[in-house]
Amino acid sequence: MTQPFELPHFYMPYPARLNPHLDEARAHSTQWAREMGMLEGSGIWEQADLEAHDYGLLCAYTHPDCDGPALSLITDWYVWVFFFDDHFLDMYKRTQDRAAGKAHLDRLPLFMPLDLATPVPEPENPVEAGLKDLWARTVPSMSVDWRRRFSVATEHLLNESMWELSNINEGRIANPVEYIEMRRKVGGAPWSSGLVEYATAEVPAAVAGTRPLRVLMETFSDAVHLRNDLFSYQREVEDEGENSNGVLVLEKFFGCTTQEAADTVNDVLTSRLHQFEHTALTEVPAVALEKGLTPGEVAAVAAYTKGLQDWQSGGHEWHMRSSRYMNKGARSDSPWQLKSGPGTSAAHIGALLASAAQERLRAYSHVPYQKVGPSRIPDLYMPFELQLSPHLEPARGNLVDWCHRMGILQEGVWDEDKLAAYDLALCSAGLDPDATPEALDLSAQWLAWGTYGDDYYPLVYGHRRDLAAARLTTARLSQCMPVEGEPTVVPGNAMERGLIDLWARTTAEMTAGQRRTLKAAVDTMTESWVWELSNQLQNRIPDPVDYLEMRRATFGSDLTLGLCRMGHGPAVPPEVYRSGPVRSLENAAVDYACLLNDVFSYQKEIEYEGEIHNAVLVVQNFFGVDYPAALAVVHDLMTQRMQQFEHVVAHELPVLYDDFQLSEEARAAMGGYVLDLQNWLAGILNWHRSVDRYKAEWLGRRAHGFLPDRAPAVPALTFG
Repeated sequence: MTQPFELPHFYMPYPARLNPHLDEARAHSTQWAREMGMLEGSGIWEQADLEAHDYGLLCAYTHPDCDGPALSLITDWYVWVFFFDDHFLDMYKRTQDRAAGKAHLDRLPLFMPLDLATPVPEPENPVEAGLKDLWARTVPSMSVDWRRRFSVATEHLLNESMWELSNINEGRIANPVEYIEMRRKVGGAPWSSGLVEYATAEVPAAVAGTRPLRVLMETFSDAVHLRNDLFSYQREVEDEGENSNGVLVLEKFFGCTTQEAADTVNDVLTSRLHQFEHTALTEVPAVALEKGLTPGEVAAVAAYTKGLQDWQSGGHEWHMRSSRYMNKGARSDSPWQLKSGPGTSAAHIGALLASAAQERLRAYSHVPYQKVGPSRIPDLYMPFELQLSPHLEPARGNLVDWCHRMGILQEGVWDEDKLAAYDLALCSAGLDPDATPEALDLSAQWLAWGTYGDDYYPLVYGHRRDLAAARLTTARLSQCMPVEGEPTVVPGNAMERGLIDLWARTTAEMTAGQRRTLKAAVDTMTESWVWELSNQLQNRIPDPVDYLEMRRATFGSDLTLGLCRMGHGPAVPPEVYRSGPVRSLENAAVDYACLLNDVFSYQKEIEYEGEIHNAVLVVQNFFGVDYPAALAVVHDLMTQRMQQFEHVVAHELPVLYDDFQLSEEARAAMGGYVLDLQNWLAGILNWHRSVDRYKAEWLGRRAHGFLPDRAPAVPALTFG
């Protein structure tokens, strides 16, 4: 069969190594698969299939340093997960039997108890039998924290098969952002990272949930999945009718050829590996110091990081050898892996530097403050009608008074002219048109506080290149939000004073759990401002995927969504908000709003502020295209994210309600939440179109910077 495209030249700087216990793992996993009922008589595999796929070789390449028993156990896990995938394909995807597929998936978590003393059901098929056996053999040697994380990753891997099945049923191809997110869950690489911990060293709980470790796992996952998409396109798309493949997603999004889409997927893959390396070398050491890890814990993180690198190179080698994939023409050598021997290294150094430096250094070569002219605003798709609160005018005056009381207009960053140009009460009036006057004031004040902080960090700390002061500010802001009555700091500046005031009024009637959730949302936003500042000091344009995901944090989306949810009471179970469809709905809405802001603020940020965190600039840098071309890509993505929002509301939420057997009250509450998000989207668009903050005329007069009569001093940062 003719291949649909030529495989690209992959970036792979780490040499693949083979575990010496390969034969032991192959023999063990074959016997184990037979005992679990996965071979003869299963209707899915014969022994010849298992031997051709050679999962022992996969695991021996991806875990080159573990001992024989560990390699055999890990190989059993991979036999199980690939059997699950093929079993689900034959039993539920090909038959499009969604109800039976869901019933099958609903039973599997029962075989993964955190406490091994918990009884589990009798297995009814090879998938259940395999999971029961593997769980009992694996978890005794790992902590409860690891068990919980691995269990969640396994459930995601299993449950998101329903997302793939639903898309096949509808003939729907995901948009690129949706695809990356869902592929992480259904593709299994976060699950694989848990087995890397088993084979190398467990990540300390103190850092397991931090951004650097999360980014290591996510970049690892994205690179594994995108590489797999390139090798498996022919089998998945042409043979199995799959819609879940990154090459197909980009082919449809850009309207390009399959070869062009494959080359672009490889570019994204390379960018994700560069992000992995950047995070491992810069952010991981910093978080280890911040969390006070012991030398042994630092060594565990290093071993885990190396294990992820081994998986990348080993997985690539296996794809080039397995009969499961399209690998004709794949290159077995790489200019990234320098050959040894007389006269060979020098020949490859040039290729290494020329290829790697061009892509890597492009991210650092942006010239700030380039004149780009007025921001170009395309015809934006907005299916929801604007509604405005009748309490807008009083809220405007009340916001000015509040900003004066908090000191926001006295620090050299904002004055009344800027506050009027930003008209944040107008934004609140569209976001929550049914709010009481008091609630509208509170909303406008939260927006003012967040916008002020977002302006303050780059202007004050970026101007002074003072990352340490920014980190201390962020830590003090977190102390302004007591969860269970602990003392707050004595406010030393407007940000602290404003947050203490907002926190007390917002959380007065909340439970400790609700306060903890809201505090985490604010912390996420303020910590993301430090991430932006760090990039700014390096003059580093972010990787596209990292940018989009961090943009949600810098935009304060968790805070906004949390405040929206709190208005709908306890009728909606928390697990509904955590479900895939609701997270998909929220992320689509937030991404639309973030990209909308980037479109309107392009001139303000690029020309007047020397900013690098703008989606249009990120696309320009990644693809090497001009402003209009990059804007067209961002506009298309905005449109597809909005269409995804509509799709989830029309097709996925009704199924979710039935799956959870929601009461009429809960369904009505969710309907109200969806309406809140629709108002939020329409209100944000209206605000951007209306205010002076992004208009060329106002920018020419009042370009963002210190007030002409004073520059703020960095506040005294001490801990009492």
